[in-house]
Formats: sequence, structure tokens, C-alpha cells
Amino acid sequence: MAKLLVVDQDKCTACRRCELSCSFKHTGEFNPAAARLSVAAFLDDDYYLPVVCQHCDEPACQAVCPAGAISRDEKTNAVVINEDRCIGCRMCIMACPFGAVDYSVAEQKVVKCDLCQGEPECVLNCPWGALEYKEPAGQALGKRLQMARRVQAALREVV
Repeated sequence: MAKLLVVDQDKCTACRRCELSCSFKHTGEFNPAAARLSVAAFLDDDYYLPVVCQHCDEPACQAVCPAGAISRDEKTNAVVINEDRCIGCRMCIMACPFGAVDYSVAEQKVVKCDLCQGEPECVLNCPWGALEYKEPAGQALGKRLQMARRVQAALREVV
């Protein structure tokens, strides 16, 4: 199974180092707005979630691209944009259900995560372990156990 970016939202502190390292890797400047991922911050709830490209099995962005500029990298399994073929129509931006594809005004092109050719900078620079680059097998197990603990605690309160 191919590796993917796996997010553990419970570990994210919204330090935004992932955004800074991503933007520096791709543009040479520390600019969160230029990152290929973003951290959604819900301050009232003290909840933060890195929003990353899911490199879908059947990418909606690829399906709508009229120029055939979006493909899967055989080596990394990343869904990538071929800049030479991209016509800038931005259909991929509208099709992505996660908002992972964007248009960079500064770069004058459509951009998205390319997994840094198999060495994601965001993962390397996340001091909290909220981002990992690994096989996603068993990812739901932790959530199942967490839910089971909540149910158990709720039942104890009732009894």
C-alpha cells in the first residue's frame, strides 16, 4: 500500500510550521498563504486540523481536467499537476471536495501538494507528530477506541 499524509488532529497545536516549511520548499519564502496545505483553526473550540490533499484513489481534480494535466506519480502515488499541460482553467479547484487545490497568484499557476517527491517537508517539520507520512492502514482504530472510551465514560455517569 502506498504512503499518504496521515493527520492526527488531536496532536495539532496550530503552530503552522507545516505551512511555513511547505511554502519555503515550494517558493523559497516563509509564507503560509503559499503553502500547499493549511491549518484550519477553530479557536472557540480549541480545535485545529491540518487540511491536506488526500491524493484520492479516484481524484475529482483529475477527472475534470480538460487538458489531462493531472496524473498520479508512479513512485510516490501523489496526484500531481503537470505545469506544462495545465491551461489554468481552475476546474480542479472547483472539483476538489477538500479545497486542496489552489491558484497561486504569485506563481501564476494552479498548485497542490506533491508530497515533496516522497519526503514531505510538513511531516519533517511537525514537532508534535500531527502529520505523518505512512501507510494509512489501521487509521480508524484509534478513533474507534476513543469513541469506545467516551461511551464507556458516559455509561459510568448514567449508572
